[in-house]
Amino acid sequence: MPAPDPDQVLLGQFGAAHGIRGEIKINSYTEEPLGIADYGPFTLDDGRVVEIDSVRMQGDGVVARIKGISDRNGAETLRNRKLFVERAALPELEEEDDFYHADLIDLALELTDGSAYGKIVSVQNFGAGDLIEIEPAAGGKTFYLPFTRAIVPTVDIKAGRAVVVPPPETEARPEDGEAEAEA
Repeated sequence: MPAPDPDQVLLGQFGAAHGIRGEIKINSYTEEPLGIADYGPFTLDDGRVVEIDSVRMQGDGVVARIKGISDRNGAETLRNRKLFVERAALPELEEEDDFYHADLIDLALELTDGSAYGKIVSVQNFGAGDLIEIEPAAGGKTFYLPFTRAIVPTVDIKAGRAVVVPPPETEARPEDGEAEAEA
């Protein structure tokens, strides 16, 4: 689900309830995971507004206490909800080549020769690093590429474009069902 407002930036997503006293896990998208508590109030993707009371590390994850939530049932109502904050609440970027992931959305992608490649429709991280979801210029299904300097060597937010160097093509394998049908 997209941000409720284009001036809002996604900073995290709630996970499962943690314990019986209203704590909940948060997948934090901030540079320092516990830093998510420095922002807010948050607007959730269903329109509710919440504030983080406290956060702590639990293993590799962040566990939070949310104002007004005091039991597991309350925490479960937040499960899988995305947390957005007003862009104005974010600190100004100091370096010219720094940007927020939200700034990448809708950037035009070009190959090194300047030809159109597509546009970035989302930035994801499924645990193995950042990926950009690309809508191809020629149409068709979106696909993912790693968001690394080797693959995206140039990002020019002001110009609304980025340069992409796609990895060498890999051989497509038939789907499992197709392989069985051919056998």
